[in-house]
Amino acid sequence: MTTITRFAPSPTGRLHVGNIRTALHNWLLARKAGGTFLLRIDDTDAARSREEYVAAIRNDLAWLGLTPDGEERQSERLAKYEAAFEALKAAGRIYPAYETAQELELKRKIQLGRGLPPIYDRASLALSEGERAAKEAEGIAPHWRFKLDHDEAIRWEDGVRGAQKFDPAQLSDPVIRRADGSWLYMLPSAVDDLDMGVTDVLRGEDHVSNTAVQIQMFTALIAAQYTAAHMPRFAHEALLVGREGKLSKRLGSLGCDAFRDQGFEPMAIVSLLARLGTSQPVEPFVKVRPLIETFDLSTFGRAPAKFDEAELARLNAQIVHQLPLEAVQGFVPADFTPEAWHAIRPNLEKASEVVEWWQVVTGPIPAQDFSDEDRAYLAQALAALEWSETPWQTLTASLKAATGRKGKELFLPLRRALTGMDHGPDMKELLPLIGEAEAQARLEQGAKPPRS
Repeated sequence: MTTITRFAPSPTGRLHVGNIRTALHNWLLARKAGGTFLLRIDDTDAARSREEYVAAIRNDLAWLGLTPDGEERQSERLAKYEAAFEALKAAGRIYPAYETAQELELKRKIQLGRGLPPIYDRASLALSEGERAAKEAEGIAPHWRFKLDHDEAIRWEDGVRGAQKFDPAQLSDPVIRRADGSWLYMLPSAVDDLDMGVTDVLRGEDHVSNTAVQIQMFTALIAAQYTAAHMPRFAHEALLVGREGKLSKRLGSLGCDAFRDQGFEPMAIVSLLARLGTSQPVEPFVKVRPLIETFDLSTFGRAPAKFDEAELARLNAQIVHQLPLEAVQGFVPADFTPEAWHAIRPNLEKASEVVEWWQVVTGPIPAQDFSDEDRAYLAQALAALEWSETPWQTLTASLKAATGRKGKELFLPLRRALTGMDHGPDMKELLPLIGEAEAQARLEQGAKPPRS
């Protein structure tokens, strides 16, 4: 059977690190098996769904390299859900309920006050046809609940959590349709997974109880002959947390748009999120193939996965240090050479920083304030500068012999005069890029006494 996975975001906002990770893992699972990765836009909530977010989801997945093999939209599948609803209704697995949100909240508070779990008491299920008719005559439109079968435990073998068991009597019959006829998540998701032949549902552990309910929905839909499809396998991964132990609002809203704005490489995000929460080491991959080949649900742990922006920054720098010149040609002029990239690349944390370092080469650079002693030293350096194949080595060797300086005392005034900075790329690579005439001008400027 061909492996088919899906990523099913609601277009009510931008993708953030949590659902980017879910999309990535489903994509990796499908790619490793040579299967199919589907994008399903869960846009049944017409009031909150936005086309701008649909476009953003597509763009973000493309930027990350997570190209789907197909796309479906729930808003175009409403007839499917209606057919499934009628099949379950005919099978006695759906019933109308008439409580208001306030009445349900009061029931929950009473149950909690008695130390009981806040499970729906099925009061509407006990209504007679006449009582239902009376409520509707009063203008009370029902919402609709799926009737759970309490006869036996719900079990499945979870791809991450292992053997799972739920007592259906400890779960509320879920609301699947609102009084206005609009759909909630549960039934459309189950219908889509069956219709689209999804073989593996990989999602966050916050969906574990949803899975227990949906397993009964799958079973009921198949029994009602709505479909002859097979139930998918399930796996629930631990959720992301921040360094402080929970996913902060700021981190929870951090998504591809923010990552792009901050100059992160897509592969840094992919490298981190692919293995976060697994027993495999997080490594800086420039290509995604090794991550596909090593993806394995058996390596996923049960502990919360910690997302650390500092770790992302380190990975990003390590990836930038492996990038070819072509990766930064959008930032630099056409005459930017491989030698310049080789010199500058080790100092970059983000590829866009190449612009700042190239400015160090081409100038102008900020004026520096030197002591009288260092100005005299720079004047001596100007006189000693001889251009050769190795001008930096030649210059520093000459100055060391003439002045007795060594270490920072030897190198730092030269670096500051030549680059305007006290750190940066290796000067033996950088000085040839600066060139003889510019180097002379910068040393001369550094040797000048300050204006009175």
